[in-house]
Amino acid sequence: MLPVLCISGVTASAAMAVEPVVATPLTLKRLFASPDLSGPQPRALRLSPDGSLLTSLRARTDEKDRFDLWALDTKTGKEHMLVDSKKIGSGAELSEAEKMQRERARIGGSRGIVAYDWAPDGKSILVPLDGDLFLATLDGKVSRLTDTKDGELNPVISPAGGFVSFVRDQNLYVQPIAGGAARQLTTTGAGTVHWGEAEFVAQEEMDRRTGYWWSPGDKLIAVERFDDAPVGVVTRTAIGAEGTKVFDQRYPAAGTPNALVELYVMKPDGSAHVKVDLGDDPDIYLARVDWTPDGKTLLVQRQSRDQKTLDMLRVDPETGKSTVMFTEKSGGRSWINLSDDYRAMADGSLIWRSERSGYGHLYHYRRGKWTPLTSGDWVVTRLVGVDEKKGRLYFSGNRDDALEQHLYAVDIARPKTVTLLTERGWTNGASMDAAASRFIITRSNPNQPAQTYLADTTGKRIAWINENAIKPGHPYHPYLASHEPRQFGTLKAEDGTTLYWEMITPKLEPGKKYPVFFQHYGGPGTGQQVTRGWNGALAQYLADRGYIFFQIDNRGSFNRGKAFEDHIYHAMGTVEVTDQLAGAKFLKEQPFVDADRIATYGWSYGGYMTIKMLQANPGVYAAGISGAPVTKWELYDTHYTERYLGDPNKDPNSYASSNALADAVKISDPLLLIHGMSDDNVVFENATAFAAEMQKKARPFEMMFYPGQTHRVGGPGISEHLWTTILEFLDRRMPTKKQ
Repeated sequence: MLPVLCISGVTASAAMAVEPVVATPLTLKRLFASPDLSGPQPRALRLSPDGSLLTSLRARTDEKDRFDLWALDTKTGKEHMLVDSKKIGSGAELSEAEKMQRERARIGGSRGIVAYDWAPDGKSILVPLDGDLFLATLDGKVSRLTDTKDGELNPVISPAGGFVSFVRDQNLYVQPIAGGAARQLTTTGAGTVHWGEAEFVAQEEMDRRTGYWWSPGDKLIAVERFDDAPVGVVTRTAIGAEGTKVFDQRYPAAGTPNALVELYVMKPDGSAHVKVDLGDDPDIYLARVDWTPDGKTLLVQRQSRDQKTLDMLRVDPETGKSTVMFTEKSGGRSWINLSDDYRAMADGSLIWRSERSGYGHLYHYRRGKWTPLTSGDWVVTRLVGVDEKKGRLYFSGNRDDALEQHLYAVDIARPKTVTLLTERGWTNGASMDAAASRFIITRSNPNQPAQTYLADTTGKRIAWINENAIKPGHPYHPYLASHEPRQFGTLKAEDGTTLYWEMITPKLEPGKKYPVFFQHYGGPGTGQQVTRGWNGALAQYLADRGYIFFQIDNRGSFNRGKAFEDHIYHAMGTVEVTDQLAGAKFLKEQPFVDADRIATYGWSYGGYMTIKMLQANPGVYAAGISGAPVTKWELYDTHYTERYLGDPNKDPNSYASSNALADAVKISDPLLLIHGMSDDNVVFENATAFAAEMQKKARPFEMMFYPGQTHRVGGPGISEHLWTTILEFLDRRMPTKKQ
């Protein structure tokens, strides 16, 4: 999936008591320094099995990218650091496999503890750190479980708490949690064969991070085996500051073979390998794997290569025999979006999110019958929790406002009677304990950085976990005086579709016109950009410099229904460009906008969009910044690219029209091209191929390439350099006009 590299940061608190009189200058150096201007933002919040503790990962105040494990007593409110990553960490370099896993999980810049797993008895926590595994008890003692040169991937504690399992050197291992040697369950993992891991496209595009799944009671494990032998080799040069590493990376480019994937069921001692019947066609995607609550049935989602069909398979784990439980099919000019929003129920029924109505909604599947639980021209974005005893579901969605995410409840017995649980004016995210008794809700709005609190099942706040109010002592408090509000509005696309925009302006002076920093992403499959959530210390910095910050969500993007998204089917770089042009025209009509100084910026798909926008509309934009762009879709992976453009062997015209290389000659406006030289997602060849085309056509442009940086270009010093480069480029290409 092409990630978004957005401007991120903070805005002012709506609840501030005293307006500062003197503004402290906001600088690029401070924007990227520690502590984070958005205040403390705990990650991976979880309640202990008995609910007495709430654990989270928290950044250090002096090192905002390093995380430690903290625990908060839910009765007293007292908290303490449970595991100090610096004290127990070795600082050892991670394996290349773990580095790439982190890149695909979008945590490549994080250090210290980035994940953990509670034991079901609530007495200990599994903590991976620096390639090894540790077990922490609640008294703060930490014991080492592994000490090997080969790192451990995908570590978890089994559901009944009997084992710790992990992948080492491409094979699956199981180790008794009470002590004893690890047992190697698979032995043939080597070369191109991997056990217990997710293949590249599963990690990058399908949001599936693991390749093995325990059954309830620790009785069985479903284990993926994949073989990368059919996958083409891309020689990726990771160009660093002091040398170059060359990786022969198996990369399934669009239209080429994928990894061969198989699924087996085995016992924790490694015996009784049973192969699961995934069908006669080997060219499929293993989308999701789950066990029913009784552990007697394996549920497997099988997606067709063209992503127009999704079969739910019911598998007998003793024989591996599968039958089709039901099938989802897309429209002719559409595709199936994968989802984690489903739940197998104890009574044998299933809660399932489907887009069959044109919008993502929840359904109850029971004995072959579908009952819609939610409906309407809005989207269920996440199934948060299920209370099976009460027959109540909790979910997030945008029923009340297309720009806000809220928490809702609906009863299976009363379909379509939806109850709002969170306060309007906020964008909310939520998780729930297994018993569906309490929420952990994180919310933000344009005037308040993310806050987290514990709530009951009605949504009522029980206690703050992280109030994070901007008051004296908060990192952003010194900068409130120069803070400018965000504005929201709508305009119409050429077909009449409503498009949402947001804007931050400097303090406007009568008669003065201002340049625009026009940010965009534009791509499918990633959350919308225009929301009433927290967004913007860097945007505020741009406003301080005299820029108007503006962005708009075009057709083809997410959370507006399938028809809105399907506009880009076999037509990337078309309707998105047209909608962004509508945004530019809207800006040029505003009396306070300098129509000759609108600069456009995007990263990843947004970087691709910058190039397509400059090609399609010369003279509209004063300058463009293209970060890590895809310039030739044949270079990008199968699952993402074929979902939208199809098979290049069958529809080469869609690829030819969507690519950015052939029309390089059409770019006449100033362009800055940026790319990380160790990017394994949008490989560096995209940038060099485009640069070569521009040079062959004698088209002037500027470029800045970052040695050792991946798809995420950032980190200490690097982030500041990146944005200094961007802003100095704009200073040169868009000189300030005299009013």
